Amino acid sequence: MTQEEHYKQLEKLFLAANIQEFYTGSTIQVSRERAKILLPTDPKFFHGANAVHGSVYFKLLDDAAWFAAASVVRDFFIVTSSFQMNLLRMVNSGHLSAVGMVRSVSRQVLLAESVIYNERGKEVAFGTGQFMRTNQPLAALEGYSL
Repeated sequence: MTQEEHYKQLEKLFLAANIQEFYTGSTIQVSRERAKILLPTDPKFFHGANAVHGSVYFKLLDDAAWFAAASVVRDFFIVTSSFQMNLLRMVNSGHLSAVGMVRSVSRQVLLAESVIYNERGKEVAFGTGQFMRTNQPLAALEGYSL
């Protein structure tokens, strides 16, 4: 499998996840050490003050960082072992754009950062994640096929 095919399989894995049924309209692009996710806001994501709930920020930040890290691991599934996020502004309309970038790769741990922007390009949240390889081969996952 080429690197480009690996990126496309990761994109399929993202879209095939059951959780994506809730996050309708989201898209993803994976490339070398980078991932970008777009999500239109929806009132179903809002908390009591009619703005996007922090859980949505977390999902976008974690997913963008995870898929950036996964872009460099072609054999095994990775998991988030730690994630720190910071919320900067509320959003209640438009779309959110999350960009993940690999910061460091070692034998045991991958570090990636992610940032969420609103539709005007203003940063609304950022985070840093630590990811670890598992023993589960990527090829064994239902959404990831050769």
